[in-house]
This record gives sequence, structure tokens and C-alpha cells, in this order.
Amino acid sequence: MKILKVIHGYPMRYNAGSEVYSQTLCHGLVERGHSVEVFSREEDSFAVDFTMRTELDPDNNKIIVHLVNNPRMKDRYRIQEIDNKFADVLKNVKPDIVHFGHLNHLSTGLVETARRGGFPVVFTLHDYWLMCPRGQFMQFFPEDGIDIWAFCSGQEDEKCAKRCYARYFSGESEHLKRDLEYWTDWVKRRMEHTKKLSEMVDIFIAPAKYLHNRFHKDFGIPETKLIYLDYGFDLSRFGSRKRNDEGAFVFGYIGTHIPAKGIHLLIQAFGKLKGSAMLRIWGRPRGQDTKALEAMAAAYGGGKIEWEAEYKNENITEDVFNRCDVIVVPSVWAENSPLVIHEAQQARLPVITANVGGMAEYVHHEENGLLFKHRCADSLAEQMQRLADNPALAKKLGERGYLFSEDGNIPNIGEHVRDIEELYNQLLKCKA
Repeated sequence: MKILKVIHGYPMRYNAGSEVYSQTLCHGLVERGHSVEVFSREEDSFAVDFTMRTELDPDNNKIIVHLVNNPRMKDRYRIQEIDNKFADVLKNVKPDIVHFGHLNHLSTGLVETARRGGFPVVFTLHDYWLMCPRGQFMQFFPEDGIDIWAFCSGQEDEKCAKRCYARYFSGESEHLKRDLEYWTDWVKRRMEHTKKLSEMVDIFIAPAKYLHNRFHKDFGIPETKLIYLDYGFDLSRFGSRKRNDEGAFVFGYIGTHIPAKGIHLLIQAFGKLKGSAMLRIWGRPRGQDTKALEAMAAAYGGGKIEWEAEYKNENITEDVFNRCDVIVVPSVWAENSPLVIHEAQQARLPVITANVGGMAEYVHHEENGLLFKHRCADSLAEQMQRLADNPALAKKLGERGYLFSEDGNIPNIGEHVRDIEELYNQLLKCKA
């Protein structure tokens, strides 16, 4: 088959979970003999908007990556110029399947463009972006003005305007009513558009049952269009873990330096621990956010917190897992199926994470890790202290690995690709 994969970023330019998974899937499809091209974005502020160029996947030169430049309009949800560029790519590639991963920083019109061209459409859900304009059900501006990044119970047009889009208000008190009315209507139109978009998708894939159920219940996607399928992984990237003997118990964090990931919560919790444990934080620096986190770490953890460089995914065992005893996933949003949880489980490392969403779906308390009360630093510290005081418990929990296989191994990309192929084939038969 000829597949066109659409994702809002592609490694190594963008290297978060959905991007890493998309690249792994593309590699797996090519290994199975399929032709794969990618439509993605870059942000070159010195180039003209919507300029198109192509490059080869740096890790597989059989994959062509089409990049559209979008440095200035990433807050829009619909960009006609990107739709037009995508239409040109569709015309040239002529794919059998268009498989979407994320539309943020691209354009919601891409789905309509694909359907108008008669192409079957598959969409993998990586977060809540279709039913939450900000994607993670967290509020920029909480009602009490104190609980920054407050957890949001659900999408409502006026609430979205007040709690997230107030940053676009004029700030003039006499215009507050007009600003609120405008952005409430903007959110309403955006949500109507994404609802319409969802009707154009043939099949949605949810990598967590939690996400599957939430999109069905809260967004109204019919169960006949939703399937649960966990991510697949290139297990050859996970060598045999050999823990370096350092004489200290080490907690590890892997991820981007953004508030949603809860690094601040982890640093606060770590500062409450007794004993000689260490914390290592891996990830790409992110300007002032990283500087603020480093200052927080200096105040809470002193010399016991180390900041490590970003790693290449194929080196994760050597660079990360050999150098820690447990992985902490402290996200303050309800993540669905974090790659890092799976990767740690494949390395037989226990995971400490929150008791919500897909995090609690893949980590069961005292089976293959520990759960803490979501967004509570004291609860997180309590669970971290348990493992720091009892390394044998950490080892025991880590040995269980992935809960949904007998041997503890996470789904491998070969099996995952065959499942995806079957989905593609069924869709093509229905369309024939």
C-alpha cells in the first residue's frame, strides 16, 4: 500500500510521544514493504509562510517528509493555504490511505481535503485536541487565580473563552463583555468544525481504553468508528538493561520541559524526601521554562538533582534506563498512553505515576508500579519515599513489566503494524 502519514511534527525536529510513535509506525510500515510519505510542519521564521520543501527521514531514507512552513499562524485551527499545499501533495502521492495523527499547528481542513479527494481516512487520537481547543483539559487562567494550570472538567464555550482564550482579550475593562462574546463564539465555531471533521473520519484509533471511552461518551464518536489499539514499539531499541552501580537510588524523568508534564510537581515532591536519593531529568531544554525549573530544583533538591541532555530514542537503555532505578511520570493532565511508561516497563523499571487516565490504565498500584493522588506533591513524595527506602520493592515491581502480556513485554511494532494493515485492508474493502 501507499500511505500518507500526517503528523504535526516529525523527529528529531519535534520529538514528543506522538511524533516518536508516528516515526516508529512509518518505519514499521516500510519494513513490511509499504510505501510511506509524511506530511508535517516546520517553523522557520525567516522563510515565507507555507513554503513547501521535502527531506528524507534521517533514520530511513525510503521515507519522504513533506514540510510546510507555519511559524506565525499556529494558533489557528483552519488554514486554507496549508489545505491547498496538502491537496497538491495528495495529487502527487496518490495514497491508498491517509493516516492522521495530529492537526494542531497544521489545519483541520486537511481531513476535509482528503475526503473530498476520495481518500480513506484513519485518525489516531493522541490527546483531547478535537474536543478541547487546548488539547489537555487544563486551564491557562483558573477561576481562583492561584491554581495555575487548573484541571478542567469538560469543554464549555464560554468557560473556554474565560479560562484559556482570555490571553487574547484587549485588557480594557469596558471591552470585556465584547471580548468574551467574541471568543465564546470563536470557540463555538471551532467546536462545531471539529465535530463536523470527526464525521469525515472513517476510523479512529485510541491507544487507551480511557481515551476510547471518553471520546465516545463526551464527544459522541460512535463506537462503530472507534477501536482500541495500544501503541507498538521497536523492541530492538531496548537492549538488556544493566544498572550502573552508583551507590545511590535514582529517580528518572523523561519528557519535555512544559507545565503539563508536571516536572515542577516532581521537583517539589523530591524536595520532601529523606535520605540520599537522586533525581535525573532528561529532556530538551525549553528556554525560560527550563531556567525556572532549574531554579526550583536548586531550591528544593540542591546537588541531588541532575539535568541530562536530550537522548536519541534508540539509545534510551544505555543513556537513561541504565542510570536510574525508577521512572516517574508526574503529568498534571490526564495523559492517555504515555510512551515513557511503556518504555520503562520494557526495561523492567517500575513507574510511579498519577491515578488518572491512561496512566492508571497501564500502571496498577503495587503490581508494576505505584500510583499517587493526581496533582498532589505530598502523595507523590510518599510513594517515592517507599521505593527509596525499599529498592527491593522497586525491583520486584519493575520485573512485572507490561500488564497486558504474559511475558511483560510491550507490544512490538511488527505485531502493531500487522494490526494496522488489517485495519487498512478492511477499510479499503469497505470503500471498494
